[in-house]
Amino acid sequence: MLDANLKAQLQTYLQNLKSTVELAVFLDEGLKSKELNALAIEIAAMSPLINLVELDGSSERAPSMLVRSVQNNTEIRFAGVPMGHEFTSLIMALLHSGGHPIKLDKEIIEQVRSLEGEFQFETYISLSCQNCPDVVQALNMMAAINPQITNVMIDGSVFSEEVYSRDVLSVPAVYLNGEAFSQGRISISDILKKVDVNAEKNQATMIDNKEAFDLLVIGGGPAGAASAIYSARKGIKTGVVADQFGGQVQDTMAIENFISVQATEGPKLVASLEAHVKDYDVDIMNGQRVKKIIESEVEGGLITLELENGARLQTRSAVIATGAKWREMNIPGEQEYRGKGVAYCPHCDGPLFKGKSVAVIGGGNSGIEAAIDLAGIVDHVTVLEFDSKLRADAILQNKANSMGNIEIILNAQTKEVTGNGNHVTGLNYLCREKNTDKSIELAGIFVQIGLVPNTQFLKGDISLTERGEIITDSRGETNMAGVFAAGDVTDIPYKQIIIAMGSGATAALSAFDYLIRTPISNKKDLAA
Repeated sequence: MLDANLKAQLQTYLQNLKSTVELAVFLDEGLKSKELNALAIEIAAMSPLINLVELDGSSERAPSMLVRSVQNNTEIRFAGVPMGHEFTSLIMALLHSGGHPIKLDKEIIEQVRSLEGEFQFETYISLSCQNCPDVVQALNMMAAINPQITNVMIDGSVFSEEVYSRDVLSVPAVYLNGEAFSQGRISISDILKKVDVNAEKNQATMIDNKEAFDLLVIGGGPAGAASAIYSARKGIKTGVVADQFGGQVQDTMAIENFISVQATEGPKLVASLEAHVKDYDVDIMNGQRVKKIIESEVEGGLITLELENGARLQTRSAVIATGAKWREMNIPGEQEYRGKGVAYCPHCDGPLFKGKSVAVIGGGNSGIEAAIDLAGIVDHVTVLEFDSKLRADAILQNKANSMGNIEIILNAQTKEVTGNGNHVTGLNYLCREKNTDKSIELAGIFVQIGLVPNTQFLKGDISLTERGEIITDSRGETNMAGVFAAGDVTDIPYKQIIIAMGSGATAALSAFDYLIRTPISNKKDLAA
């Protein structure tokens, strides 16, 4: 089942087990059951602390695996074969069930442990989804801490009937006690906000009590990580306020233009970025969104960040590195069917449309790459491009044209997403060349029309371009004293990971230069 490299990797990790773990498999006559059974046998043979047991599987999905901690009586389940991106989720479930320390803040662990009531989570995933493991692992860690919490990873391609009955057309999709809970990437902090009524209030109180910073970075993507590292290396008090580390890089599958690294994947790069930041004395405040930046009334005074939870942070300088999000079509039906056929990540959601017809909106590099990836999964792909020609690189166009199930329509203006109330059934578009309305029957629509900067909270305070990008000078400085910006959120002409990192370093160094040249206006405030 496992190749030599994976087997060696797993065997090394399992040496960290401290207590007994029980494995139980629930099987049917299918090929996936045979694969799962072989995997369980291999795992059990690697450690004397892992025992294969037989349990009543009458109420269990098949094929599925139960990972149980004998010491803590906690349970974690995998419905399907947890390989691909979910292999790491399996390793961590085994380690955490076997007593290996969970790498979470003590406050978070205690908060999870103290939750009252039963929480039965179900997490629908695809094995090609790079965001899904983050959600699976977050819920699995909660299940390993509190016996009243369970989580089951469900491979949507294996349990397609279940996916269809619940209209799951975007992953990760999480259910709690049988009801829809969340869709898309979600952190432990955000999960706790939803299940613990006092969580947000307690977080706000803790943040309010923090002393003023020398530099606060808003955003945890490549630009934000670079800013935090360069700032911390200067020995000044540095903090990061981020919704979640990674930003759009989390949704990037193949990265082949990051100099010195021939090839990597977004989640791997994000993990490395976060680990690098944590090597320094940086106060990371995840799961937080800034609502407003308030300029100091005096030169050299404190800038105030007002968060969405009501908390306030003060700092002598700030770097805005909030990145960008997927641009939406802004047409009727898009929001109604978001997650019900309208998707933005072909790697994540593509397997849910196996054997069906889908459309890709956009003929740039990302659009044609999406079409090529989807063509290997779905029955037919229609690419709709507004312009009279594709903007993708020639090598990508040639690849798409060589595939027999990709159709490219130029001069197409998408007008409306149609559906039956539960999921997408088609779309309407205008043929700009002939000025005629046309329609296509399909099951999914993947939007790939570029990015829009995350600057909504800055309007009226920070100078922006017509496209909503922050206007900066060569040093990353904005129109607000002590506030700098970096990465895709700014008006730099090229949106690339390596360029974002460089601009993040520039912004942090510029902020440090600002600090040493600007006298502290109110020492009392800094000590408060």
